[in-house]
Amino acid sequence: MKHQEPAVPLRPSHRIAQIKPSATIAVAQKARELRAAGRDIISLGFGEPDFDTPDHIKAAAIEAIQAGDTKYPPVDGTAALKDAIIAKFKRDNNLSYEPGEITVGNGAKQVLFNLMCAILNDEDEVLIPAPYWVSYPDMVKMAGGAPVIVSTGAESDYKITPRMLRSALTGRSRLLLLNAPSNPTGKVYTEEEYFELGRVLQEHSRLVIACDDIYEHIYWADSPFRTLLNVCPELKDRTVVVNGVSKAYAMTGWRIGYAGGPAPLMNAIRKVQSQSTSGACSISQAAATAALDGSQDCVADMRDEFHKRYEYMLKALNDIDGVHCPECDGAFYAFPSFQGVIDRMDGIHNDTELCEWFLENAGVAMVPGTAFGAPGHIRLSFATSMEQLQECIARIEGALKNA
Repeated sequence: MKHQEPAVPLRPSHRIAQIKPSATIAVAQKARELRAAGRDIISLGFGEPDFDTPDHIKAAAIEAIQAGDTKYPPVDGTAALKDAIIAKFKRDNNLSYEPGEITVGNGAKQVLFNLMCAILNDEDEVLIPAPYWVSYPDMVKMAGGAPVIVSTGAESDYKITPRMLRSALTGRSRLLLLNAPSNPTGKVYTEEEYFELGRVLQEHSRLVIACDDIYEHIYWADSPFRTLLNVCPELKDRTVVVNGVSKAYAMTGWRIGYAGGPAPLMNAIRKVQSQSTSGACSISQAAATAALDGSQDCVADMRDEFHKRYEYMLKALNDIDGVHCPECDGAFYAFPSFQGVIDRMDGIHNDTELCEWFLENAGVAMVPGTAFGAPGHIRLSFATSMEQLQECIARIEGALKNA
């Protein structure tokens, strides 16, 4: 009888073992499961516009299919889409790029991950202002880097300050992530704030800056939208501006993100993508080209509706005892502190437990602020109808009244 080696457990790598599933996706999945089990659940957990993709964009995709545009596309984007992206950067941001300075990926998320894989060596540090998008820290870990969380709060309007930035920088700092309008806070840096951050960044030439501007067009402040390079053009040789079509054009499922940046970094990103997903879907690229090149009226219409929902949610949440919701200038999230509610409720010790309690007692799914690096807060997406939002507020108020 042959000697049989003992079975070896199938374990993931150490790098993957430390990664947590996306909190927003987990909440959305839990809501779906409860609905399937017959529960009446309203989800405010997922950052997905409730609008349909505009018809002219869908028509461009159908035309591409009928024209046989179904072959492998270039790894870093079709010529037509790159031209549309270059025109968009010039039109909307007054930034000039050449085709070799543009990359296209399967969503802005992949573009950011490709960038991290392209530039991070083991234990290189990535500065992440908190509150942050839930995926940032784990993406850094997967790319071999070390996330350095820079906690902000109400005293700094939930934005990183020059003093915070200077204190966090070390000889191992390699990447800074700036997200505006922010997910989850909706906060946007002013021209003066970018200028002061830029003065610190000029002193650290090894640091690459990634501007995650995916919510650029969901913005309603009186002043024009600015990205870092509009204020600090001298940083262009090490700044990557990341964007996409998911949020502005209600194209989340089409999976198209893009970036403009220095050619050496774009070349490195192209290498990463060539060995992972290859190019983004050719049909989606045709649709994204139509989105960027076509009428932008649909973008303005959706933005205006998000703004109305924001104004409703801001007042409604602040009218709840123990809740404080700060004002913001964009994105489609409210990010209030529920600490006053947590402090007065028996058996509830933190935002995670409170979200579980709301799911069970109010039938409302929300994401705890701890997942964004901000304990005591809860993120509520208002990328759903006003009727649904009003029902959610009524459920939250009713559950708290009966607690």
